Amino acid sequence: MKRILIVDDEQNVRQLLSKVLKKQGYETYTACDGQEGLAFIQQTVVDIIISDIRMPNMDGIEFLHKVKEVDPGIGFILITAFATTETAIDALKCGAQDYVTKPFDINDIITAVRKLDVLPAGGYVEPVDAEGIKTVSKSPKMQQVHELAKRVAPADSTVLIMGETGTGKEVISTAIHNWSNRKDKPLIKVNCGAIPDNLLESELFGYEKGAFTGAVSAKPGRFEIADGGTIFLDEIGDISPSLQVKLLRVLQERTFERLGGISSISVDVRVIAATNKNLKEEVAAGNFREDLYYRLNVVPIQLPPLRERVEDIGDLIRYFLQKSAAISGTGKAKTMSAAAMEKLIRYDWPGNIRELENIIERCVVITPGEVIDVDSLPLEVVNAEPGSGAQDSELLQTENSLNAAIDHKEREVIVRALEEHGGNKTKTALALGISRRSLHRKIQKYEIES
Repeated sequence: MKRILIVDDEQNVRQLLSKVLKKQGYETYTACDGQEGLAFIQQTVVDIIISDIRMPNMDGIEFLHKVKEVDPGIGFILITAFATTETAIDALKCGAQDYVTKPFDINDIITAVRKLDVLPAGGYVEPVDAEGIKTVSKSPKMQQVHELAKRVAPADSTVLIMGETGTGKEVISTAIHNWSNRKDKPLIKVNCGAIPDNLLESELFGYEKGAFTGAVSAKPGRFEIADGGTIFLDEIGDISPSLQVKLLRVLQERTFERLGGISSISVDVRVIAATNKNLKEEVAAGNFREDLYYRLNVVPIQLPPLRERVEDIGDLIRYFLQKSAAISGTGKAKTMSAAAMEKLIRYDWPGNIRELENIIERCVVITPGEVIDVDSLPLEVVNAEPGSGAQDSELLQTENSLNAAIDHKEREVIVRALEEHGGNKTKTALALGISRRSLHRKIQKYEIES
């Protein structure tokens, strides 16, 4: 069940949204302003925030900034009375996933929430390095992916990211944008598979007032909002044939019309698409246009499944344990026993990284102590036979020994840097090339006195 925090200074709005969303099966909480909302998410894990943009003490944009500092994976929907492209760009560039204009139809809110509901809880983001954008991996296959992404990023070429569900396609798209010359412009993400076909066209291209029943004002589409930046089209293989034709035109000419409009709109947008389908097979089956496929497949990037990057499982487990510290009850990250770690490394992970994150969160919630053991793991993990991606005990011991050596050296470097800067964490973080928050996490991880 997704957890939604509703932040609005009007009590009747909070009560209405809470009542409606509870009927839709969501768990809801409320706060009267950004300050109260910020205090709440520092104590309780939520998946989605719906916030008004005009509030006393802290407006919605400032609140959005602070939320993304606490947890960039929280989905964010802004409610605004000013339906301008500029407002939408500001909100989406700051990290909001969607916005709804006042006066709103309650179905607009439900639709916006459902679009976010397909994301994993917490909106998984892989560990990052000092640049703040590059995914961390020991796997040679993933290192090749990172290098290719970094090489193609400065160009404006269209990129097609392929891989099984849960392999991190969105993570790579974000890295490409952040490495590109468009990094200061919007990165707009659209999950094409999560939006009904009759709504996807207006979502992508926008609509004019009166274009359909309920269109009480004009609204820019995602391509328009992404002008100058990047648009990420996830699950591109799910779009209908009629929409494929319109998307092909945008890729060829960079122009389109809003739904119900007659004026052509030109945009400068870099397109990154992703799919878990084999588009060559979809073309052969007549489900996907061949000309659109070749327009999208300028630079293909194939992501390996987690079972083919077993070297990374240990680090990902430790990362998710640290991330789940807020829901552990004590605020302190739990650890994984050697036996449980071996079971997790031997599992084949059909749901990939997304499945791993969900299982770690489940283990953190149901384990009363500080150490998660085999009895907390799901039966499918405990009883699984080693598959093609499994590692034997010798490799597990080697991995643990290497990690211990790396951790020991990293602790030494941090202690020395803190001493050199008189314990000043801001200066120490700058010297190490990491964020202050990353430094704080490492100080806690290594139990460094400061």
